[in-house]
Amino acid sequence: TSQPNESPIQLVARLAKEKAQAIINQNTDTHNSIIITSDQVACLSDQILGKPLTHDKAVHQLSLFSGQKVEFITSLHLTDTSNGHTFSSISHYCVYFRTLSEAEIIRYIELEQPLNCAGSFKCEGLGVALFEKMEGDDPNGLIGLPLISLCKGLRELGVNPLSV
Repeated sequence: TSQPNESPIQLVARLAKEKAQAIINQNTDTHNSIIITSDQVACLSDQILGKPLTHDKAVHQLSLFSGQKVEFITSLHLTDTSNGHTFSSISHYCVYFRTLSEAEIIRYIELEQPLNCAGSFKCEGLGVALFEKMEGDDPNGLIGLPLISLCKGLRELGVNPLSV
C-alpha cells in the first residue's frame, strides 16, 4: 500500500527493503546470506495499478491498457547479512498494448488467470499476444526480477555470478 505523496519509485523501493527486513527478522539462519527481494508496480499515466486479484479488476485493467503504453517499475534490493551492505536498483520497462477487444481480454484472462500479476498479464505466456511492442534495458524486469541488475548487485557485494 502506498503512503501519502509516495511516488511509484519510492513505493517499490520501500516495499523491496521491507521484504528484506521481514525475511531477516523472521529467520535466525540468515547469517552469511544475501537476501534478494523485489517489488513491482504497473503505471498508466502516473496511476499505480497493482495486482487485480479478481476477474472483474483484471478485465478493467486490460481494458484501460488497450492501445496504451504501460510502464512497469521494479525495485531490486540485496542485503548481505554478513556485513550489512546493501544494493538497490530501479528498473523501468514499457509495454505498448495493441488495441484489444473485450472478447480477447476475457478469453485471455480465462486462459491464463493472471489475477496475481501486476498488470493482469503474464508476459512469459500468452500475454505477449496482447502487445504491440516492448522497450527497456532488461526484459526480465517485466517479470519482476531484473537479472542484469541482480548480477551487477551481486558483483558489487563481492559475488561474481560466473564464479559460483
